[in-house]
Amino acid sequence: MFEIRWHARAGQGAVTAAKALADAALSEGKYIQAFPDYGPERMGAPVKAYNRIAESPIRARGIVERPQVIIIVDPSLVGAEVTEGAPEDAVFLVNSARSPEEARKVLGVQGRVFTVDATRIAQETIGLRKPNTPMLGAVARVTGMIQLDTLLSATEKSFGNKYKRAVVDGNLAAIRRAFEEVKGLS
Repeated sequence: MFEIRWHARAGQGAVTAAKALADAALSEGKYIQAFPDYGPERMGAPVKAYNRIAESPIRARGIVERPQVIIIVDPSLVGAEVTEGAPEDAVFLVNSARSPEEARKVLGVQGRVFTVDATRIAQETIGLRKPNTPMLGAVARVTGMIQLDTLLSATEKSFGNKYKRAVVDGNLAAIRRAFEEVKGLS
């Protein structure tokens, strides 16, 4: 079972991304959970979201305390809380223009560190500084837990009836670009 913890600020789409990742995993026949952890925060307040993805039914309930994958959507949140409970071999995916080496130093971790400039990708492909969909592409690449084609198809299905075609196409392009542009240490 993969356990994932997302760190973001309200309005960056982390909760939506966690749900989208779960939808894509479900369409591959996996068992899933996606849930937020926030109160009445205002735009810009720190929030967390979680995923569990498994090949068999998930019996665990409650907050993910030992995530194998930690996704940092807003790099200003880097600090002790984002590494809390992370096992030594945790995977960190950071929305940052920094190199993985620089991000590892800032995080102070031993695990594998990956970076992708999701905010830049979102601005260039969608026209918004909302990094959630590019982060999904990077998650697919870094973890291998979901196929890129499945993620694109699930996003197309989810967004197709809600947004104009240009918005859907921009999000699909953002996912593809982040999948290709993620950098990392092993």
